[in-house]
Order: sequence, then C-alpha cells, then structure tokens
Amino acid sequence: MAQKLYVGNLPFSATEDELRGLFSQYGQVHSVQIVADRETGRPRGFAFVEMRDADARKAIQELSEREIDGRKLNINEARPREDRGGGGGRGRGRY
Repeated sequence: MAQKLYVGNLPFSATEDELRGLFSQYGQVHSVQIVADRETGRPRGFAFVEMRDADARKAIQELSEREIDGRKLNINEARPREDRGGGGGRGRGRY
C-alpha cells in the first residue's frame, strides 16, 4: 500500500525531479508534488512524496534532518487535510 509523506523546509530551488531522485534511493516513488502558492506560482517550501509503506518508513528514517542547500528537511507521514470550514460567501450582517 502507498503512503504519502510530507516533506517540509524544502529549499525554494528544489525541483520534483531532484526529490524523486533523492527518495528513489529508498524505493519506488509513485508521485512527487511540490506545493506552489496559488496566486504567485512560487514554491511554498514543502512537498508531498508518495511511495510504498516500507520504503516510506525507511526514507523518513534516512532523510529526516538531511540538509539540502542549508535547510534541514522535515519529513513525516502526511495527515489528512483538515476541513477549514469552507465557504467564502457573505456574512449575515445588516444590509
């Protein structure tokens, strides 16, 4: 079964190909997604990497605190996204 990992404190220069290469040392990588800001398109400094459970655990052990371009990676199991309440919409104020 596949597991999604959160990879934080990434250098802004990191690419998906670089992350794929780094994590593939510990097993097959199913997907890599560097998260970008919706408005500017710039990387936000974190990514998600998906790989098999056993490989993911090994990658967490080996790569946590690994320094890349002066930044120590923060890697752990990704948690499900929390519901933020939703709906922009208008308030129920007076007219």
